[in-house]
Amino acid sequence: MSVRLDEVNKRIIHALMDDARNTSAPMIAEEVGVSPATIRNRINQLEDAGIISGYHANVNFDAADGMLTTLYVATAPVEERARLAQQSRTIAGVVNVREFVAGQENLHVLAVGDDVDAINDVGRELAALGLEIDDEKMVRTDQFQSYQPFGPAETHQQFSDYVSLTGGNEVVELTVDDDAPVAGMTLERAGEEDVLEDGVLVVSIERDDAVLTPTGESEIRAGDILTVLSRGEFTDSTFDAFETDRR
Repeated sequence: MSVRLDEVNKRIIHALMDDARNTSAPMIAEEVGVSPATIRNRINQLEDAGIISGYHANVNFDAADGMLTTLYVATAPVEERARLAQQSRTIAGVVNVREFVAGQENLHVLAVGDDVDAINDVGRELAALGLEIDDEKMVRTDQFQSYQPFGPAETHQQFSDYVSLTGGNEVVELTVDDDAPVAGMTLERAGEEDVLEDGVLVVSIERDDAVLTPTGESEIRAGDILTVLSRGEFTDSTFDAFETDRR
């Protein structure tokens, strides 16, 4: 399953990376301006596509009875790297394994133990698998944060994602603001009253957990995520139909 990282999906990832435990779908929905059902549907899609592969506690083992955390930097034969990485995960005390696209120092193995003997046992088991231990480092801290480019912009903007097509056409995905001129209108009425410019076509409507195929009778609602095709470049007046009047 392929999922495109549009602005809504990026904001979901940013929020979950920041604090997955204390972040709910309604909280993300309020920040992004869509419904909680849309957020839950998007999270399921991200999980099914393997983009979100899990949720993990960030544990300070040093604070847990003074346990020791050690990073082993090892080299595995390139053709055996994936297999050895999987086998390394089965060793008691190993909590993380990273593979690198390199010929040397291409496996990093993070291990936790009650004492030095426990840590040394992990090192011996890694060597017994056939790994060459190049270095080992005692880890003091391990800090994580969300990916900032996926976070909110400092100023208001609609959550849009441009795709340029041949022939000068453009496609954009955007969210309808609460008080946008088009909100509450059918597409037919929006065209008749020139709220939507000529050459602008709504090709899909994402609402809650469903993607709708629009017709002239389709009513646009606040919070809808629309995929819009323009036969030419998008202009400011095109976006005015979907945004709250801020003058």
